Amino acid sequence: MATNITQKSSFLKQLGKRFAAALLTGIIFFGFGITETHAGTSGKRSFSATLRSMARVYMACGDYAKAQPLAEQALALAQTKSDSGLELSSCFIDLSWLYWNQGRLTEAERMCLRGLTLQQAHYDGDHPYVAYTLRTLGSIYREQARFGDAENTLQRAMAIMLEFNQPDDRDLAPFRADMAALLVEQGRFAQAQSLYQQALAKITDSYGADHLYTAQVYGGLARLYVLQGRYAEAQPLIERTVAIQQKTYGPDHPLLVPTWLTMARLSLANKDHNQAELLLCQALAVLERKQSTGRPIAGRVLNLLGRLYITEGRYAEAEQICQKAVTVFENSLGKGNYRTAIALNDLARLYMKQQKYSAARNLCQRALSSLQNVFDTDHPNVMEVLGTMIQLQRKPAKVFEVARLQGSSGMREQGPGT
Repeated sequence: MATNITQKSSFLKQLGKRFAAALLTGIIFFGFGITETHAGTSGKRSFSATLRSMARVYMACGDYAKAQPLAEQALALAQTKSDSGLELSSCFIDLSWLYWNQGRLTEAERMCLRGLTLQQAHYDGDHPYVAYTLRTLGSIYREQARFGDAENTLQRAMAIMLEFNQPDDRDLAPFRADMAALLVEQGRFAQAQSLYQQALAKITDSYGADHLYTAQVYGGLARLYVLQGRYAEAQPLIERTVAIQQKTYGPDHPLLVPTWLTMARLSLANKDHNQAELLLCQALAVLERKQSTGRPIAGRVLNLLGRLYITEGRYAEAEQICQKAVTVFENSLGKGNYRTAIALNDLARLYMKQQKYSAARNLCQRALSSLQNVFDTDHPNVMEVLGTMIQLQRKPAKVFEVARLQGSSGMREQGPGT
């Protein structure tokens, strides 16, 4: 009996450490809910804050389904009981971070702006808490592909932080990491690398090389190196990332999915298709278990898995996966989002392999139209779609004629380079 009690006590202590580490990282790195806790004189008010605190624990551990009712109850209580503007602001901001992670970007933006307005009114302008809320807003804009808005918002946040900190203070590191992630999406890799390295140096010095927070930046830098084709440099970084994350979250957790994505890309680059498929299928299984298959991260996993199946010639499986990726992105991010366009291009590549040339061309045109609204013509995503279209143009003319005679619609000849 004594042994069982000791074992249970040890387990609970370890679990508590995991929750504490995850919560700390969620607060520092992701910036959700950086607001004061308000006990006030009313028990009702403190109960709203208690609900938010419970929701934050689940959010920090990636369990958004469990966090959602708690966060929404906290907001309803704060609104009904006329809580302070700052407590109400905290509820809006926490819900914004939650909705962002669920891919509900319109709701996330609305909540964030309402929370920001109340927060600014309370602090009469600029304050570090306001800067952290702007980080959340910048992340929402980034996911919406509103890159100009995202960059302006992050620059404003960093300007506020500089009013209260020295340029080399560790509190600036999360903002630099966010800006680096934004620059990666825009294809501005050299600037992103510089910011990541600045952030990583300060974070490592402040928290240690084996901290969960440090691992997040390792993962971001590894992803950048993979996109640049610098696989040898990416490998040790992503291995350190997954080792640290597994120590806190365990081996099978949804917050490891972005890391598994990078690892799968590396496996594909190394021609290890079996390992890549294992990682991607594991990611999908975890997301399904957490009822997260409709989130944008699930679309990214499906997208890469579809590419793998196309490479292996498993076209029937690839078609199902690629179509599902398009659906996930359209439902979560919208038909005009750049991630939707990337998924459309992958589906077009598949159709080209299947000799469905008319359908492939139509998808490419849709993808290119969306991407050109977001990126410059030399962006890697734009170049990839143009490459698909060039391959389509090289098909014999009689193939297109046969497709037209078989009833294909919308077939138009285009010049080279489109």
